[in-house]
Amino acid sequence: MDYQAEMRGGSGGWELPHRYGERVHILDNVYLLSALARIGSPNVAHRDLMALLRSVYQTLLMTGCGRELPRVKVDEPTRMAATQPHRGVYHGAIFDPAANVVVVDIIRAGIVPSQVCFELLTAVLSEKRVRLDHLNMARRSDDAGHVTGVDLSGSKIGGGVDGCVMLLPDPMGATGKTTVRALEHYHAQYGKPAKIVALPMIATPEYLRNVLEAYDNLVVYTARLDRGMSDPEVLASMPGTYWDRERGLDEKSYIVPGAGGMGEVINNSWC
Repeated sequence: MDYQAEMRGGSGGWELPHRYGERVHILDNVYLLSALARIGSPNVAHRDLMALLRSVYQTLLMTGCGRELPRVKVDEPTRMAATQPHRGVYHGAIFDPAANVVVVDIIRAGIVPSQVCFELLTAVLSEKRVRLDHLNMARRSDDAGHVTGVDLSGSKIGGGVDGCVMLLPDPMGATGKTTVRALEHYHAQYGKPAKIVALPMIATPEYLRNVLEAYDNLVVYTARLDRGMSDPEVLASMPGTYWDRERGLDEKSYIVPGAGGMGEVINNSWC
């Protein structure tokens, strides 16, 4: 069976098949794909784009954290315990109340996704266990427009991260340089998280290679893999089969097909 036929038949689970390794999860969710198609359309209204972006990150957060955050078993009385004291009790799993989570907002494109993740987590975990940090980061490019690195200044970080679960809901997983630079900053000054959960809504093969090679405690959950700059043979193969030949970035390090400059689109800023 070839790759395209296998993809049409589904993986029999919640994620798509690939050969990037067990730390990569490409969600098999047609709602997410439909939402991303609208988000990337030049004709989408801004109010619709923002609502779709929030819905994408609600799903990514619930999937990623539902599988990666530590859990415990509880015996939790429900309202029915008033009339059924023995049977009206929930016996099962919840997030570990002792887990510490740090959500990292990489300004600008990460502002809305990180806020969505923060609000959802504080609804099920103690507010004292969930923190939202802000990193003011930007691409550094040369005169030809090629990305040469990442600048970081004016960040607001609330303290150490040793032993926590760190979430990185940055929408566009392009080169991975922003993610790696952000984590270098934390490691150098604030400690080392127990686990890093990257949540790009779109990721490229280049991004996956760079972030996975940099940190062995990092996992990726993404709604879509884009490798549109690859040759036809690669595109016909299962993702990861020819990883060294896969390309998702143009000469200016923008994702193809991608969704354009999400920082500018989200903020309606074109200067």
